[in-house]
Amino acid sequence: MTNSATPVTLRSGDTAVTVEPENGCRLASLVAGGTELLVQGPGHGAFVMAPWCGRTDHGRFRNGGELHQLPVPSEQDVRDGLGGPHAMHGTVRRLPWRTVRADERSAAFTVGLTDPWPWDGVVTQLVELAEDGGGITLTLGVETYGTSFPAQAGWHPWFRRTLREGGAEAQIRFAPEWQEERGADHLPTGRRIEPQPGPWDDCFGMPQGVDVTLTWPEELELNVSSRAEWVVLYDEQPAAVCVEPQSGPPNGLNSLPRFVTPIEPLEIATTWTWRHLT
Repeated sequence: MTNSATPVTLRSGDTAVTVEPENGCRLASLVAGGTELLVQGPGHGAFVMAPWCGRTDHGRFRNGGELHQLPVPSEQDVRDGLGGPHAMHGTVRRLPWRTVRADERSAAFTVGLTDPWPWDGVVTQLVELAEDGGGITLTLGVETYGTSFPAQAGWHPWFRRTLREGGAEAQIRFAPEWQEERGADHLPTGRRIEPQPGPWDDCFGMPQGVDVTLTWPEELELNVSSRAEWVVLYDEQPAAVCVEPQSGPPNGLNSLPRFVTPIEPLEIATTWTWRHLT
């Protein structure tokens, strides 16, 4: 086992990815052909969302007849632009993870699920660069140490809106079957509507699997795919476009719980592939 506080850099072809286990196992950098694809900074890059994704209604959810209360946004969340009344993006994105193994182009990491999450368990993340350096696959697992519990998992990457000063902005192409109607409280209402034009802070259903392409004209094309059926698009900030594959919609601990049991962990993967256009 390597030093958990040490960033891990993987390389393949002309691609390098740096993972910071001490900072929530966040992808801090993804450089392809000399171009940084992720917004830089301790709250950006690409972070893991677990054991829930997006917003949970005022931090409250029920498991059977028992009501649980999760932490609502902290002062650090507010500084990161994640204020509001709801519990945000899970508990593991700021915890220190352990590096289980690392080689030239893959690495595995783990972190324990403990208080304030009501049950004990473990989250694992596997990061693998393609042999030719033209893609990356991220795999998450959520397991329980005994008691079954509802959970979600996914990723929140902050892709750069422009890849160079004065460059073209990223264009988003995808074909969802529906959009989760968003209420004034930013939570899904439970209604599915026809997909609406952006800007977005919205969840979309893609039952055949997530398939979203970002194109920076004459520079780069990047595809985000996953067998997961939900994706959140967020492009309300001038510097970033977020494409977030996840195992359920926001507030899913209440509306669409997926149970982690001793014989059935929650597993989700996403693959990002890219090609240069010049």
